[in-house]
Amino acid sequence: MASVKAFPTIKSIRSFVIGGVGSGGDYHNVKGGHWLIDSPISTPCSRWEKYRASRTSWGINVLGSFFVEIEASDGTVGFATGFGGPPACWLVHQHFERFLIGEDPRNTNHLFEQMYRASMFYGRKGLPVAVISVIDLALWDLLGKIRGEPVYKLIGGNTKDRIDFYCTGPDPPAAKKMGFWGAKVPLPYCPEEGHVGLKKNVEFLRKHRESVGPDFPLMVDCYMSLNVPYTIEIAKACEDLNINWWEECLSPDDTDGFEQIKRAHPTIKFTTGEHEYSRYGFRKLIEGRNLDIIQPDVMWLGGMTELLRVAAMASAYDIPVVPHASGPYSYHFVISQPNTPFQEYLANSPDGKSVLPVFGDLFVDEPIPTNGFLTAADLDKPGFGLTLNPVARAKLIPSTYLLAIPTNSLPPPVSEEKKEVNGVNGRHVEGELAGKAKA
Repeated sequence: MASVKAFPTIKSIRSFVIGGVGSGGDYHNVKGGHWLIDSPISTPCSRWEKYRASRTSWGINVLGSFFVEIEASDGTVGFATGFGGPPACWLVHQHFERFLIGEDPRNTNHLFEQMYRASMFYGRKGLPVAVISVIDLALWDLLGKIRGEPVYKLIGGNTKDRIDFYCTGPDPPAAKKMGFWGAKVPLPYCPEEGHVGLKKNVEFLRKHRESVGPDFPLMVDCYMSLNVPYTIEIAKACEDLNINWWEECLSPDDTDGFEQIKRAHPTIKFTTGEHEYSRYGFRKLIEGRNLDIIQPDVMWLGGMTELLRVAAMASAYDIPVVPHASGPYSYHFVISQPNTPFQEYLANSPDGKSVLPVFGDLFVDEPIPTNGFLTAADLDKPGFGLTLNPVARAKLIPSTYLLAIPTNSLPPPVSEEKKEVNGVNGRHVEGELAGKAKA
């Protein structure tokens, strides 16, 4: 009887902060003037006027990008990028690394469960799960490279020969010209800007509808900034504009709100999910049947391992899964699943009028849609098929500097009795101790 071939184990894990702007998995860490950060976009912080001009004013890019490498015992290296910066690197090594070293990288379900459950007391959503996501993606990249196959072949193979894209950006005519089947624009004004802001929003969307004609699909991204009454009102005001869907209108935690807006507008499509985490969060969104599409981000919700679970759950409710951005990580998922009809391309050029790599110059061979689509052949490389750019390698700052914790500490406190013995109210002694501490 033939024996099973030994498989490499995880030898080491390294993490890096990506210096500068424009490279890596933090979409919003771009240069000033970029449409993503410096054009009018309604956000949860737009209710305060001083945070309306730029999304960086309230800190959308405060974490920055980071990069993870996982090396196997045979020398193969898998890697991935995401957002999280220095805090992400800290979590990789101070917490999650213990579950990885020496383990079989094929055990993605087991490794995810350990990292997720070990961080439940401070995680469940947000940064901790996003860090797990990047580790998970690096594991899948490693597996593909060891086996010499693209990730999409490891998760079921292709269910379609090509992926069609819509474009999120500021210029729908440009998206149409570049070959995308539809365009999504950010809503500029928030509810706190009152009736005048509502009127401006309607005029803004009417202008875009007129610019692309009546039949080109047009979607609206509200970025968690609206409430139930405002969503119902603006959807009603724009009925004649044939908006294909309204995206992320409410707070991610207002799941009951989606039921209310769907009840008010049963024939209008609503989507969300970009800022939801894990299968537990998506279960609530899916089981209500109030959403027409869910839009998880594979770099945030828990990685490919958790995204596959969410997609399986959604398929039982016949809800399409259209991932938020995430470049090739999403492309491998979309081409492999039956309930993933198309994919988002997030315009990375400063003016949104050209197609550039989602991760900037981090990789030399990131696939990007041409004429609005990609084929399975474009993804046929081991792992996620990405090669680190030597120029970008120079921007990677090893996280070891974060982990060198100073061992010297402040001296123990001086008791009241000793203060009385050694000086009036202890001032002289405390001064000496402070001097020693500084030395």
